[in-house]
Amino acid sequence: MFGAKDSELAAQNKPLWQCYLGRFNDIHVPIRLECVKFASHCLMNHPDLAKDLTEYLRVRSHDPEEAIRHDVIVSIVTAAKKDLSLVNDALLNIVKERTLDKRWRVRKEAMMGLASIYRKYSLQGEGGREASKQISWIKDKLLHIYYQNSIDDRLLVERVFAQYMVPFNLETTERMKCLYYLYATLDTNAVKALNEMWKCQNMLRNHVKDLLDLIKKPKSEASSKAVFAKVMVITRNLPDPGKAQDFVKKLAQVLEDDERIRDQLETLVSPTCSCKQAEVCVRDITKKLGSPKQPSNPFLEMVKFLLERIAPVHIDTESISALIKQVNKSIDGTADDEEEGVPTEEAIRAGLELLKVLSFTHPVSFHSAETFESLLGCLKMDDEKVAEAALQIFKNTGNKMEESFPHIKSVLLPVLQAKAKRGPPRQAKYAIHCINAMFSNRDTHFAQIFEPLHKSLDPANLEQLITPLTTLGHLAQLAPEQFAAPLKSLVANFIVKDLLMNDRIPGKKTTKLWVSDDEVSPETMAKIQGIKLMVRWLLGVKNNQSKSGNSTLRMLTAILHSDGDLTEQGRMGKPDMSRLRLAAACALLKLAQEPCYHEIITLEQYQLCALVINDECYQVRQCFAQKLHRGLCRLRLPLEYMAVFALCAKDPVKERRAHARQCLVKNVNIRREYLKQHAAISDKLLSLLPEYVVPYTIHLLAHDPDYVKVQDIEQLKEIKE
Repeated sequence: MFGAKDSELAAQNKPLWQCYLGRFNDIHVPIRLECVKFASHCLMNHPDLAKDLTEYLRVRSHDPEEAIRHDVIVSIVTAAKKDLSLVNDALLNIVKERTLDKRWRVRKEAMMGLASIYRKYSLQGEGGREASKQISWIKDKLLHIYYQNSIDDRLLVERVFAQYMVPFNLETTERMKCLYYLYATLDTNAVKALNEMWKCQNMLRNHVKDLLDLIKKPKSEASSKAVFAKVMVITRNLPDPGKAQDFVKKLAQVLEDDERIRDQLETLVSPTCSCKQAEVCVRDITKKLGSPKQPSNPFLEMVKFLLERIAPVHIDTESISALIKQVNKSIDGTADDEEEGVPTEEAIRAGLELLKVLSFTHPVSFHSAETFESLLGCLKMDDEKVAEAALQIFKNTGNKMEESFPHIKSVLLPVLQAKAKRGPPRQAKYAIHCINAMFSNRDTHFAQIFEPLHKSLDPANLEQLITPLTTLGHLAQLAPEQFAAPLKSLVANFIVKDLLMNDRIPGKKTTKLWVSDDEVSPETMAKIQGIKLMVRWLLGVKNNQSKSGNSTLRMLTAILHSDGDLTEQGRMGKPDMSRLRLAAACALLKLAQEPCYHEIITLEQYQLCALVINDECYQVRQCFAQKLHRGLCRLRLPLEYMAVFALCAKDPVKERRAHARQCLVKNVNIRREYLKQHAAISDKLLSLLPEYVVPYTIHLLAHDPDYVKVQDIEQLKEIKE
């Protein structure tokens, strides 16, 4: 009676309506369920009652009964799909909240509901601009779910992305346009999630490729063991690993016996597979493995999951070409950026960022003359970020360029050499790495860059020093046998004596501890590059340079000891000193990642480096903590560096303390996971088992400069923290 189309009952008999609403909180589950189901009719036929219903639906969305929470979502989504104006933001927020429900069935309903609302109003633009704007948060929210630990959630995000956000069945140009503008409008965390998604899919694709290679080898005990290890790795990337393990074993057996399926799967995981080919392969494999007699076949379901994760449904050579054309349109000003609500500058940057990410995961898709020519055009643009991205893409994708695209190589080489000598420092770095990755006779090209730069270093001209020092450092690291000797005297005489020990320009008087990059003096920038050059030179010549290593470490420690100002004049500004302390501490972390240098770092040097995490300057603490975390996550830094996070308990800023706690937890988990997967490495237990961090922590706390009196209660409280 309340919900019927022309009913006026709720308005005419308010007490009865209020009584009815009370039943949303009834003690009996079936009654509450009935009320929740009724809500969608009411919302669709009586938009004016939405306000009354919202609060009751919100309470029911926290109902202890899973079925009721599930139906709340169904009711709201059904109404929203009929017409978005029927549901207010509070109702949509209920659905958003339930994407984190503890039950998978409810989370799935909420995610699929949001996805279908997004496709209808954002992609197909059914409610016009206003509607699209109202739900613009959905795309970010759906991708954020990729941060959840459960594999089910992550697989659903992948499915939603391929079917609802950038539908794979759109034709190539449309699909890439859709991806281009989506990527440009996502928030930072959603972009990270999407990049991570491609990385995970790519990793799984490589695992399946490895499995196929192992299966093709002649059978032996070793090969069977290797196949089993691969099966375990693949299993971890599928829902319900317990059951999945048996199915993946079965799949490995099928691949051994059935050559046709093996060939299809090989095509699917080959880097040259096109999106159209991928569809055919998936169809054929599922058809061959399925049987009409058995409609519900859990083995086939699992294989479908696996194929869905590894099939390249969005990206192939044709797609990359279309994406680059889309970027070029924005560059020429012929794209409809403003219409899509993205400023052109942002669109171009996001487009190149997107290409850069794809150049890691799909490098072979870039191998076409058209693509490379467009990238050459980007290299010559004035926008530094654009040229930088283009260089990184060349570095990731250009390994076959010499034989396949000689005409591009001949144009590219002089551009790279010019950038290495005179470009901005970051471009110079990537230019050197490009030459290293692409050209067989790199030594000749390197020599042509090295000679003029080495001769032209002039300490009086600080602005002109930064790029040459960057370039020389990378040359020293990539080709130590070629440049280690000539650089030895440069490091000792020029960098240490001329550059680091001297002050040419007095620093600005300021009370600030940090200034933005463009305000840092050229002298400080040159000194930072000098420190980096020393470290890169040492990393290049590693093992036989403990004497040079010792003197560099002493130099870095001296910088930390002197608050960053080594010069006799002592005229450096505070922000410059902060930068140099950070550079010295990061340099120590870099050297500690090489066993030969880690051995010669003294206890005092280790303690000084650790104390940088308590530096007076917030940005120094922040950058140092990030570098420390990165080195530990890659298992490159020795375990004692994990103890450094304990010193963050004294940080006055809450976010820094929280960040340190997260880093610690993540590193402990990474190490435990690694030990689980590599059970045989007991000789390395001391350096991996997270519990062994405790003695190092105690050592650092005992040597904390603030802990002077053993009896001081306040200081002991800090230590306890």
